[in-house]
Amino acid sequence: MRTDRRLSRLRTVLEKRQPDLTLVMENIHDPHNVSAVLRSCDAAGVLQVQLVYTDTAIPEMGPKSSASARKWVERRAFTDISSCYATLRREGFAICATRLGPGARNIYDLDMTRRIAFVLGNEHAGVSDAAAEQADAIVQIPMQGMIESLNVSVAAAVVLFEAVRQRLATGQYAQPKFAPEELDRLLKVWAMKE
Repeated sequence: MRTDRRLSRLRTVLEKRQPDLTLVMENIHDPHNVSAVLRSCDAAGVLQVQLVYTDTAIPEMGPKSSASARKWVERRAFTDISSCYATLRREGFAICATRLGPGARNIYDLDMTRRIAFVLGNEHAGVSDAAAEQADAIVQIPMQGMIESLNVSVAAAVVLFEAVRQRLATGQYAQPKFAPEELDRLLKVWAMKE
């Protein structure tokens, strides 16, 4: 009986996953930040994130810090931003780099119901020049205070939950975005993670 409930829960979550919404995390070094971003991704229904590490290895995440979110969000690794972007573009994603500055579009003016990837930079330097220059658009979260930036995990949550708001309004969480065969395949994969 418990197994049936668990499988039902896994299927319900998978049916709400948004394979057309992703984040690119560029050189985010603090494992607690990476873990917090993964938690927000899971909560928003993101299926997969892109990890770009050009200067170090992907940070190790302890089981406590990630609170098992890493189990439910797929991660794809890249060693340079160009190959990450090329892969995303082949898959039909528009790429929006988050960065403060003139010409940056307000995130609340974006259509986040389409296939879209948001790029978040590291804790100190933000999005790299290469990531910004190669993106389709530069976007920013409007800030009203003296501090001009948010912690990267907070910024991820703000962006993701604006996407959630827009997608809920257009019914995108109401129907699975996977073919039945793919949904069954993913369910088997997830059941093995238990």
